[in-house]
Amino acid sequence: MSTLQQVGDKDGWRCWLCDEPVDPDMSVNDPRGPSIDAVVTNAKAKKGAPAQERLAHRACNTRKGAVKAVVPWRSDLFVVDPAPIVDAVERLSRKGGKEVVARCPSRDDAEQASEWLLDRLSRLAPDTAFSTEVKPGGGQFLLALVAR
Repeated sequence: MSTLQQVGDKDGWRCWLCDEPVDPDMSVNDPRGPSIDAVVTNAKAKKGAPAQERLAHRACNTRKGAVKAVVPWRSDLFVVDPAPIVDAVERLSRKGGKEVVARCPSRDDAEQASEWLLDRLSRLAPDTAFSTEVKPGGGQFLLALVAR
């Protein structure tokens, strides 16, 4: 088991759930204070592997509880039917390949969502290299996430 300092340094003192900064000097009892979230993926749980420790705000960690984490898409992005980010990352990290994760009304909307998603995944899943593809389809633009 790692210390809070070790986990915070590894995660750059950013909450893995909301992606906001975590103040290392704030009380661990404060809702915006630091806490360690032990993340267990389905694949790791089946193999008996230890949980991955990630930094989270106390409130984000408490709100998540013992259920599967939900990492929200940024609210100012114009995406339709966005896929759950954590589920898509788990599948692609395990199997590789490509998966459509959102539909957007314009290429510009899809490009903005693509930039945000790749930036977010660089911190959420730093061990997996991802890229995106934007393709027109059915009067809209499909945003696909690709595990390389």
